[in-house]
Amino acid sequence: MKDLVVGIDSSTQSTKAIAWTKTGEIVAEGRNPVELHNPRLYWFEQNSRDWWDSCRIALQQLTNQVDPGRIAGISISNQRETLAFLDIEGNDVRPAMIWLDERSRQQVADLSSQIGADVIHNITGRPPDTTPALYRIAWLKENEPDAFAKTHCFTDVQAFLVSQLSGKLKTGWFSADPLGYFDIRKKVWSQTLLDFLELSPDRFPNPHAPATMIGSVTPDAARQTGLAPDTRIFAGGGDGQCAALGTNCISPKRAYINLGTAVVSGVWSPECINSKAWRTEISPTGEGYILETCLKSGAFLINWFVDQFLPGDRGAEDFFNKIEQKARQIPIGSDGLMTLPYWSGVMNPHWNPNGRGCFIGLGGDHTPAHLYRSILEGMCLDQAQATRAVERETGLQIEKFVAIGGGAASPLWIRILADATGKDVAISDTVEASALGAAMLAGCGAGWFSSCNEAAEAMSGKTKTVAPNPKVRQTWDELLAIYGRLFPDNENTFNDLVNFAVKSAKVNKI
Repeated sequence: MKDLVVGIDSSTQSTKAIAWTKTGEIVAEGRNPVELHNPRLYWFEQNSRDWWDSCRIALQQLTNQVDPGRIAGISISNQRETLAFLDIEGNDVRPAMIWLDERSRQQVADLSSQIGADVIHNITGRPPDTTPALYRIAWLKENEPDAFAKTHCFTDVQAFLVSQLSGKLKTGWFSADPLGYFDIRKKVWSQTLLDFLELSPDRFPNPHAPATMIGSVTPDAARQTGLAPDTRIFAGGGDGQCAALGTNCISPKRAYINLGTAVVSGVWSPECINSKAWRTEISPTGEGYILETCLKSGAFLINWFVDQFLPGDRGAEDFFNKIEQKARQIPIGSDGLMTLPYWSGVMNPHWNPNGRGCFIGLGGDHTPAHLYRSILEGMCLDQAQATRAVERETGLQIEKFVAIGGGAASPLWIRILADATGKDVAISDTVEASALGAAMLAGCGAGWFSSCNEAAEAMSGKTKTVAPNPKVRQTWDELLAIYGRLFPDNENTFNDLVNFAVKSAKVNKI
């Protein structure tokens, strides 16, 4: 009896393979890390072979726990904007460049000028910045022409894994669209952008609608993973959109928010609406769009602060409980301390990779607990600013966030988020929303459900809700007004400092 589906979540740092029932219960899982390389300032790379090794090991762990004959299908959620460069035999010409990579700053400026920033935004739904792969392809063409010429296929993570499982280079619409050269209205590779790169569509994987069958497991892949031969593979997509499906946030009133390495939030819209206040993406259902905001420094910033300035092991069970107990005693506003949390550049609404973080108002009476609380407040003020912009420009009224990711386990972070945004925050009972969203697509493709919406209703888990405190609304509004001035007031300084850092990195240290 084929009573299970598998959602594979191939993220930046690990791969998770999880088997789910028709009612959204986890039966078995496997996970394995993926190595990340930072060879130079602003460069972040991985080897595509590591994606496959991590995936097959995770699947081996899973199939050791359940009969692989029970699996009706699999689908993949993947890290977005990351691109591998494969030769004609399917091997890396050079390491893959991942979404964190910022080497293409000059190409962002060049393409914005030569093609037109508005043209790119209108086609792809994304204002120009260093995150999409479009600009890294332009960088490769300009800086490593031999590697560019040898690249037979420019391949996203999902397509690479599908090729290892099935022998076919195919991907999903909403794995293709984050790359930055996919026409999100026509749902094809943009000829306008490919012409500029002097590339043809056959240099890219074939894109398919969500839940479409795009292959089946080969005998060789079955031996490597433990999956049954001919297990069906269905088109999945980017981890952010999969999280929207996994949390059942495919209506305009519910927004998902992933409190993970980055803070990513999205709300479903029936229309394709572009704005610098968000990036527009294809919905995981294939109908409508996701309007997504992103703060690149989420849990990454917290972990950076803890590792640099707080003694102890943050992996210890009570480590964060202790610091949050102290931070909870500090009043809203952290006694006049505010954090601008742009440790990794800024996307919406400023779209400046030179954006940097800072603590404003720091004084001798502030403690590490003040800094910790201020970081949480800064991230939540940034989300409040982003959410208000989405509502103001679209007319949508978001009633509730559904929180996932490691940060959802922090009562203080959730409380601050609810109060700063003025929204209910529901905490999902699964932290693996992206893998669940992929599993829903597999279930839909396997015929368990008549639509992705039906799959989301059937498989999404329960939530518990934290409501905002109306008594502190005015306080947060005052803080939001101050926060809104921080980046515009300091943008020129950030640009100067980053340019100085790039220049000084080329000079020998004394």
